[in-house]
Amino acid sequence: MRGYNPEKWVVVYITGKDIPPADKIFACWHGGYAGSDSWRLNSGIAKVSLQDSVFCFEGISGSVYECNKDNYGTNMYGQSIISRMIENAKNAGISIEILPEETNWLERDYAN
Repeated sequence: MRGYNPEKWVVVYITGKDIPPADKIFACWHGGYAGSDSWRLNSGIAKVSLQDSVFCFEGISGSVYECNKDNYGTNMYGQSIISRMIENAKNAGISIEILPEETNWLERDYAN
């Protein structure tokens, strides 16, 4: 099992004619002085738990994203990536929606 601790994160809801609906974590990190910014889109959320102020999203692939409640959103790099993904998906007949921060992640149906 692989673990990730994103600096910023959002949950996206993806739907399309030929694909099953799925909630996924879009995570991003600042690269710092010597590195480059990065992002990841997980395989799909299988289940969620809450430990103190951290949501633990277990992915379909078994990876776990530990996401601090206070870090919902994207950085500038992540926003440019997700905006491009949303536009490209729309052109392909797929919808990608960033879910609101107020969403109750513990009560959402993740039957993927």
